[in-house]
Amino acid sequence: MAKKLSISESGSNEPLKKTTAKKSSEYKSIKKEMNGTEKATSSTKASSVSKTKKSTSVKKIESDSNKKLDAVAVEDNLNKKTVKKKTAKSVEKRITNSVSENIKITFYLKFSTHFGQNLFITGNHKVLGNDNIEQALSMHYFNNNYWWVELDLNLKEIPAEGITYHYILKNEDGTIVYDWGNDKKILPNYCKKEEIIIEDSWNFAGYYENAFYTEPFQEILLPKHNTVVQALKLNATTTHLVIVKAPLLNEDETLCICGEGASFNNWNVEKPLILKRLPNEPVFYAQIKMPATVHALQYKFGIYNHTTKQFVRYENGKNRVLNNWSKKGKQTLAIINEGFAVLPNNTWRGAGVAIPVFSLRSEQSAGVGEFSDLKLLVDWAKQTGLKLIQILPVNDTTATHTWTDSYPYAAISAFALHPLYIRLKTATNEENLHLLQAIEDKCKQLNELPTVDYEEVMQLKLAYLKKIYPLQWQQLLQSSDYKIFFHNNQHWLVPYAVFCYLRDTYGTSNFSQWPEYSTYNEAVVTEMAQPNSEHYKAIAFHFFVQFHLHQQLLDATNYAHQHGIILKGDIAIGVYRNGADTWQEPHLFHLDRQSGAPPDDFAIKGQNWGFPTYNWQQMMKDGFAWWKKRFEQMRYYFDAFRIDHILGFFRIWSIPYHAVEGIMGRFVPAIPVHVNELFGRNIWFDYHRFTQPFINDDVLNELFGNDAEFVKGNFLEYNGFGNYTLKEAYNTQRKVEQYLAHWNDDDFTHKIKQGLFNLISNVILFEEEGSNGQQFHFRFGMESTTSFRFLDGHSQQQLRDLYIDYFFRRQDDFWKNEALQKLPALKKVTNMLICGEDLGLVPACVPDVMRQLGLLSLEIQRMPKNPQQTFFHPNNAPYLSVVTPSTHDMSTIRGWWEEDKQLIQQFYNNELGQWGAAPFYCEAWINKAIVVQHLYSPAMWSIFQLQDLLGMDENIRRNDPNDERINVPANPKHYWRYRMHLTLEQLNNSNEFTNLLQQLVHESGR
Repeated sequence: MAKKLSISESGSNEPLKKTTAKKSSEYKSIKKEMNGTEKATSSTKASSVSKTKKSTSVKKIESDSNKKLDAVAVEDNLNKKTVKKKTAKSVEKRITNSVSENIKITFYLKFSTHFGQNLFITGNHKVLGNDNIEQALSMHYFNNNYWWVELDLNLKEIPAEGITYHYILKNEDGTIVYDWGNDKKILPNYCKKEEIIIEDSWNFAGYYENAFYTEPFQEILLPKHNTVVQALKLNATTTHLVIVKAPLLNEDETLCICGEGASFNNWNVEKPLILKRLPNEPVFYAQIKMPATVHALQYKFGIYNHTTKQFVRYENGKNRVLNNWSKKGKQTLAIINEGFAVLPNNTWRGAGVAIPVFSLRSEQSAGVGEFSDLKLLVDWAKQTGLKLIQILPVNDTTATHTWTDSYPYAAISAFALHPLYIRLKTATNEENLHLLQAIEDKCKQLNELPTVDYEEVMQLKLAYLKKIYPLQWQQLLQSSDYKIFFHNNQHWLVPYAVFCYLRDTYGTSNFSQWPEYSTYNEAVVTEMAQPNSEHYKAIAFHFFVQFHLHQQLLDATNYAHQHGIILKGDIAIGVYRNGADTWQEPHLFHLDRQSGAPPDDFAIKGQNWGFPTYNWQQMMKDGFAWWKKRFEQMRYYFDAFRIDHILGFFRIWSIPYHAVEGIMGRFVPAIPVHVNELFGRNIWFDYHRFTQPFINDDVLNELFGNDAEFVKGNFLEYNGFGNYTLKEAYNTQRKVEQYLAHWNDDDFTHKIKQGLFNLISNVILFEEEGSNGQQFHFRFGMESTTSFRFLDGHSQQQLRDLYIDYFFRRQDDFWKNEALQKLPALKKVTNMLICGEDLGLVPACVPDVMRQLGLLSLEIQRMPKNPQQTFFHPNNAPYLSVVTPSTHDMSTIRGWWEEDKQLIQQFYNNELGQWGAAPFYCEAWINKAIVVQHLYSPAMWSIFQLQDLLGMDENIRRNDPNDERINVPANPKHYWRYRMHLTLEQLNNSNEFTNLLQQLVHESGR
């Protein structure tokens, strides 16, 4: 006798059993519409949705888990005649005879609506607009829960791989929301009947499950299932094809269905209907035969264990309902896309290690970490149970051939890899290995240095590569691997190589100073890179180097995958001003602006990164083609990536080129303050007083002290009433910097320079360009200026209120729409896991946008996003996030412990729960406690700088924590040269430390 499960209480995951499904007037109306419009024109000829109809909202009809769309209990109340039984053979014969050249497909999308929005369907077929949003097929509003559209498809035009389609929501403000995933398909095997009805669920991009269908999880991290994989062969008697996804099943588990009626074995969990998987598709499916006399059936998905042959559990939430979509006199297949089974979706958690490639050290490296060293790091990560290795950008930054090129975020190409990371031995053919002997001692000498000597390493490697290049080039040129590489990458490789050749020929990367070729000409560049060109030999050298870099990084990536570990890259927010990208496509950049960040506790004058800002309007015209190519390039080597300063997709801190300090910037785009707003607040507004540097004797004495008279005599002009203006030759920070560059590099020069910088930034408002004195933007930190302090009290208070409105209220929706014009389109072109570095002055709209798009946030204990908190506790992290105690832009745990004793005391007592005075130094047990806090966080990923992991062991960590820091953001001229103090071989043999970390990772469930 079959084992019976007790009827569940409301809210339980057990099914609520009934003999018949609840009748639905909604389904009745749909059926009536279906049967009553047989002769209606298909939706391919239908007009656009009436603007008077209600439209849709992103708010879906969700289940008890606030995620899955509830099945609507539906029933056909039309009078039906008794259907005579027929054999499967006779039914199949009738189907074969009735199939025409076209098939009618009706789509029903369950989606709640509000006025002003519209739904569309698009796909990789001409009837669906060939994935062009502008040509997407308009859907029709049916009722509060459904939109629909009907079309005819020619069977001969359905490709063997099927048609992939998506739904698109267009909001009233023009923003686009995408139905996520690539698993909604019309396969040829579906088209064996006269008509198809598809009932779809909207896939919200922010569902946790979507993260597990990205490449790193599907290909590397998740277990391979034992579920039967079988191509669909539609049975003649099949009335319904149920499709569902469940990413986090164990390898011996699959999905099953239990439900009412003979179709579902009457809720018998000992005989559930076992689902199968489609080949190369992430979905489970089951064919159902529903009797024509049955209006609807209730059912639930469950988990079934292949090994034990046991039913494990039901999904959570309410019963689902399978409706009878059959039409009188027609053979109909109903495809029910149920979305995700309602199962626990936040149980997977992983841990990783972060370190720049240049910081690695092995016995084989030559003074700097190399791509090949990543394999040794993989070996260690495998021992410890870490699943991810995160690195900084590895693009070529060679602009000046000096140590200033060590800045990894200033790439001269967003596509080319840096020659710094090449392993010379691996790039050398066997017959030329003897050439390495000449540089062996130098390599060893550089490798023993405590930090990277960037210039020496680069000179050594480039000189050696130029020696082997003529010996190996012709052989490489004929290899199939090289030919494939060149074919796939020539769109960036040729311009990059020519740029490098011209940079070295003219002695500068500033192409505006080149006597020839300063303006990019594709035809000329292509001609220069032809084998018969006089320039070819020098240009092809860069092809040679890039190919070897590509091979070596790809080899490291493949090695990581073989060991179950993924690589996470880093996409810099900007590119170098004088680089191959700006030379090739200057229209994509604002070369008269600089990107950076507003002032904060780490950089009180703000940050000026020097990168040109993006011309987003121009980029939109070709569908962000440059960004799409950039993401595709990352996919060669990485499984996940971090978007550096993702806030830049909402708004960027834009600094005019005449400024040096970040404090002279403003957010772009931004809604300005109109002059009438100032008048409306009874502010006495004087254009010159508010927008020009405020300089009087008190200000000068405060800044320069005894040197005030010197400054007056050399840099200022008196304009009466006790006020001064800067002379034309010194009225911008850039002019001051250039003038004082010829002075002695001493304290006096620094005092005068900083004082003049402060005078120039002593303003309240920046005028909006082209506004004729009508629109303005606040200078950040207005209240800290002496210009503000010298205003009357009324003006100060009114400006404070307007300042708060400007920065924290009026911009939020505007910035949200800006991000939604860019990020969804970019996310759709890649299936890598995307994390956003959302630190700094975070607009209120950012968390919601990232949640909507399923982008992982970055959570840092000492940088809470809530201004009311001193610290952020890892236990409070959202699931779709990365928690970390520090980043490359910060001191490590140990370094931070020694910076602010008052803050550390508060952390010690409140966050670590310890009594008494905090130890002066960060002892190993403290470091370990902080690491453990992060390991036990509910966040999907916990990622640590290697230095923070080593800090748990007194015997293995570095003596001076100040030597562990990678970058100081406040210093724009920082030398990026940190290297780990022990070799990777030594790390792999550090059994005590490795075992400790492995135990911590394992016990935390990561």
